[in-house]
Amino acid sequence: MASKVILVTGGTGLVGKAIEKVAKEEARSDEKWVFVSSKDANLESEADTLALFEKHKPTHVIHLAAMVGGLFRNLAYNLDFFRSNMKINDNVLYSCYKYKVEKCVSCLSTCIFPDKTTYPIDETMIHNGPPHDSNFGYSYAKRMIDVMNKGYNIQHNCKFTSVIPTNVFGPYDNFNLEEGHVIPGLINKVYCSKKENKPFVIWGTGSPRRQFIYSLDLARLFMWVLREYDEISPIILSVGEEDEVSIKEAAEMVVEAHEFKGEVVLDTSKSDGQFKKTANNGKLRKYLPDFQFTPIKQAIKETVDWFIENYDTARK
Repeated sequence: MASKVILVTGGTGLVGKAIEKVAKEEARSDEKWVFVSSKDANLESEADTLALFEKHKPTHVIHLAAMVGGLFRNLAYNLDFFRSNMKINDNVLYSCYKYKVEKCVSCLSTCIFPDKTTYPIDETMIHNGPPHDSNFGYSYAKRMIDVMNKGYNIQHNCKFTSVIPTNVFGPYDNFNLEEGHVIPGLINKVYCSKKENKPFVIWGTGSPRRQFIYSLDLARLFMWVLREYDEISPIILSVGEEDEVSIKEAAEMVVEAHEFKGEVVLDTSKSDGQFKKTANNGKLRKYLPDFQFTPIKQAIKETVDWFIENYDTARK
């Protein structure tokens, strides 16, 4: 019988699906995994959240659930993002405390870092200044998980921690052209360009640089954090600074994976956004010096293949 019951909130999203796949591949007889979504409980309700914990009685929790949205939705509803995510996070961590969960690992985001900062960013810099104004509601709510983790540890000796991934992509991503992130957006755009025999247009100059992490690599690291990482303070999960790629390079890899032979155009009238937000993965490397990340070209190819195969059901 499994001695560990691991509850994953937001379990049907990009990261949840990757963890589910890796958990099946690396199954351990003492672990039972439970993946839940918004259909299973309204985590904004304390009663619903406690009922979920009563039903599954988890010993460990990976907390991925959040109210999320693209840039324009954030700009319009910063207060809603703050209130919803504060409720979700408070209810999940409180339920972990009430049900004596041995360990909870929550997922933060690099957008929590101060807008005005030096690079590379590291785990010590989270609270050094306000986040970017465009999504301050979401960012502050995510930051407060770190505050609550510390509070629960000091006051109740709870082992609650968090991870900060850089730009995640992979199967089960949101490929919506308006709301999706860089790589899934590019994958859908190239797919449409190829299908309609039209030029593929990259917005901006293509020069901004990003660190991308494949969802399956992130899943393996999440499981390591759950099983091995004992600090309460967050840990950045990311490829190294040397693996940063430009948007143009990422787009070229997507074009190659699709075998798209049409015209590729840079629309430089569109904004580039932030040029870079380089993160330092030194803390991760201190613990896991030999962890092998999937080469980005291979990861993009696998994601493109998944998108084509699952086009009718993919989020877009």
